[in-house]
Amino acid sequence: MRSIWNGAISFGLVSIPIKLVNATESRSVSFRQIHVEDGGRIRYRKVCELDGEEVAQSEIGKAYEDADGTMIPITDEDLAALPLPTAKTIEIVAFVPAGDIDPLQMDAAYYLSANGVPAAKPYTLLREALKRSEKVAVAKYALRGRERLGMLRVVDDVIAMHGLLWPDEIRAPEGVAPETPVTVRDAELDLADALMATLGEVDISTLHDDYREAVEEMIAAKAAGGEGVAPPEPGEEGGGGQVIDLMAALEKSVREAKEARGEPAEVTDIESGRAKKTAKKAPAKKTAAAKKTPAKTPAKTTAKKATAKTKSATKKATPKKAAPKKAAPKKRTA
Repeated sequence: MRSIWNGAISFGLVSIPIKLVNATESRSVSFRQIHVEDGGRIRYRKVCELDGEEVAQSEIGKAYEDADGTMIPITDEDLAALPLPTAKTIEIVAFVPAGDIDPLQMDAAYYLSANGVPAAKPYTLLREALKRSEKVAVAKYALRGRERLGMLRVVDDVIAMHGLLWPDEIRAPEGVAPETPVTVRDAELDLADALMATLGEVDISTLHDDYREAVEEMIAAKAAGGEGVAPPEPGEEGGGGQVIDLMAALEKSVREAKEARGEPAEVTDIESGRAKKTAKKAPAKKTAAAKKTPAKTPAKTTAKKATAKTKSATKKATPKKAAPKKAAPKKRTA
């Protein structure tokens, strides 16, 4: 790999000659701008605003634009004269736990390669010291005309450096969080936990850019005289303002995640518990309703029976009252 910067790591009084190598590369498919009518390529030309003439790269310099639009020329000599101790040095200023570095600060990544045989011993010393301490080194360095902040850590048997943004370059997240207060229920959190557990972990090395592959296939098809790739079938679109049933969406997500992993898409314990609660409540309502309905019927039946008994008793009692009483026999006189 080609180095983009040569210098040294300053580790106290220890100096380690190193080469800086890009650790990442872009694999995105790049496009050119063309004139749609005839396919001619569109190019940008650097033109001076004052005379309208095209300017060669060798005639282009730097300038700082003041608030009133005035251009203040800045030469390479002006910048070289500035006191910049990190011009050719990665100066380690502290060792901190990796958790102290905010991921928002992460920028470009580089590999640091030992430059020459004499650099091997101090390079290995720093690498092993970082491993044993389980910390990262915070350093300052200069690259492309400005001083930067970096973080050194060990990747396999190599010291890697991540460029860091300065703390004042990180914006505060004001006005980003939802303005309307929202309450999340425990059942929703339980389902979210179930979904996270179902999705599980992934080997990052197995992930790849599906879109880039589709673009490459389309380009190959067109280059071969085809019409490209057929558009995908329209599916369900998730609207930004669409109101969804969060519980139903979580439950469906858990089932689909299980199916994708080849696991049986049975209901989760959360869903099962919710179903049991619903089942217990439902019969309770029916039983209550059932109790109310028969409660009226026995009341009416009892009333009818009471009325029937009364009538029957009246009928039985009436003949007794209507029957004439037999006269008591008169005593004979001797």
